[in-house]
Amino acid sequence: MAHSDRRLRVLMEPRHGAGYDDILALARATEDAGFDAFFRSDHLLGVDPTDTTYRPTDCWTTLGGLARDTSRVRLGALVGAATFRQPGILATIVASLDEMSGGRAELGLGTGWYEREHAAFGIPFPGTGERFDRLEEQLAIITGLWRESPFSFEGKHYRIDDNRTPPRPVQDPHPPVIVGGSGPKRTPAIAARYASEFNGALGGDLRERYATFHRACEAIGRDPAEPRLSAVLPVACGATRAEAARRGEIIGSDFIRENAAVGTPAQVVDRIGDLADAGADTVYLHIYDIHDLEHIALLGAEVLPHVARPALTAG
Repeated sequence: MAHSDRRLRVLMEPRHGAGYDDILALARATEDAGFDAFFRSDHLLGVDPTDTTYRPTDCWTTLGGLARDTSRVRLGALVGAATFRQPGILATIVASLDEMSGGRAELGLGTGWYEREHAAFGIPFPGTGERFDRLEEQLAIITGLWRESPFSFEGKHYRIDDNRTPPRPVQDPHPPVIVGGSGPKRTPAIAARYASEFNGALGGDLRERYATFHRACEAIGRDPAEPRLSAVLPVACGATRAEAARRGEIIGSDFIRENAAVGTPAQVVDRIGDLADAGADTVYLHIYDIHDLEHIALLGAEVLPHVARPALTAG
């Protein structure tokens, strides 16, 4: 494993959406339990588009609130949709979050995939090839604005004309950038060029996805050991098998259930160990019932100490 520290993070994707007070309660529970970071999904509809109880919230607006209402956990999106926001605006949003949080922001960005969600909110949804093109241009613009001044960019979909007052994040050189997915070609190629962390997504052969990403790094002369490797693990943990099964009932589709860790703390630790064996140094525990704060406390007390390992220090 390239990175000596192993990180365990919480990823929130509520089945029925959430108001800010609920999101804040979960973020504070995450912080109190000792986790490294609190991430949320970037969605305006739930998995079931007919669910009229879903409460949409804007990802980065709520993260801005958490920047002031939490003190330690890192904050980000896994992953934001490049279709939702113009790159210059997104660069400014994330830099603002970084300043508001004292340097705790991370940017996860992907192509966007949920066509019905886009239609429901009047957001254009181009074809797959164009969405990848836009993602690549957005990452070039965002990282360019964060690093350079003045900055200009001329692409097929976006143009930046001599920006002499670009947004400046607190972190140097800029907040970590997370790119990931299961695509065999463009996803690893884009991640190799721009990502601080490659996320292997859910399901399939994680080891092979990491190997493909490493080959993409080598193809452009980047050290494959430099970026982090992460994975997502839907989780329903219980002190007993019955409690775990009860928590597992809220996990959504059959695909997610098949790839979830449903069981006792020891069983969840074993599943995280499998991901580590495949190469992951960072695991996002995917939480669906955001009101079950005892679940977070259990994971922090009985799983986190057996997984997270701090970076080795000199001397």
